[in-house]
Amino acid sequence: MKQLIIAIVLAAVSNVSSAYAATIFITGADRGLGLEFARQYAVRGDTVIATCRHPSSASELQALAGKSRNVLIVQLDVSDDANIKSVAEQYKGRPIDILINNAGVLGKHEDETLGTFSRAGFHSVMDVNVFGALAVSEALRDNVSASVQKKIIAITSGLGFIPVDGVGQVPYYYSMSKAALNRGMAALGSDLKSRGVVVAVVSPGRVDTDMLAAFQEEYQIKVNAISASESVSKMIAVIDALDQEKAAKGVNNYDGTIRPW
Repeated sequence: MKQLIIAIVLAAVSNVSSAYAATIFITGADRGLGLEFARQYAVRGDTVIATCRHPSSASELQALAGKSRNVLIVQLDVSDDANIKSVAEQYKGRPIDILINNAGVLGKHEDETLGTFSRAGFHSVMDVNVFGALAVSEALRDNVSASVQKKIIAITSGLGFIPVDGVGQVPYYYSMSKAALNRGMAALGSDLKSRGVVVAVVSPGRVDTDMLAAFQEEYQIKVNAISASESVSKMIAVIDALDQEKAAKGVNNYDGTIRPW
């Protein structure tokens, strides 16, 4: 009888766990890694709030939302403070389990190589890649704190490390922005630790995306890349296993390793 009762309790717990659907908020969800995150979380049954600057022209994201009722498309420009505030107001009081700060720009080659530095180009890249992630995280911190999982994730790049392994010339501003993002999210993690929020930086590896293709063409560099599907599936596994201890150690790579700050 005792064993039967234990089995019934375990089955009930399992059913509750499988029925639980997390809410995932993704920036830059109209292409590349952001779109793949939206796809895979949607398939898993989670509610996906997929944001991008121009939803009307995001054909792949629109198609995904058309097939998946659990995908909601929201207009969001992470470089627009009023827009961020408006979206935060729209979702005020709604728990968000995982916030994925994915939106990012490579910057223009002609703006960020030696001999062509542009102050405007620098600010444009830093605004989106660094301040955008901080601003969205700040605006939605109460939503994340009220959730079950309490996770804020920022997608970084290996180009943000010193030194950059196995790559020649790199885009100055993009690389600097990812290094700054890493440090900023570490500081955010310290601020939100008392609220039980896990703030982590996750690196996707070298992924076959439009951004990588542009990087290789503009800088005449050839690198081996994995698919967005493989990268995201592994990053989701890493995110699932994250806790404050792992997040504080450094950058969590898609392959499960951690690179110290």
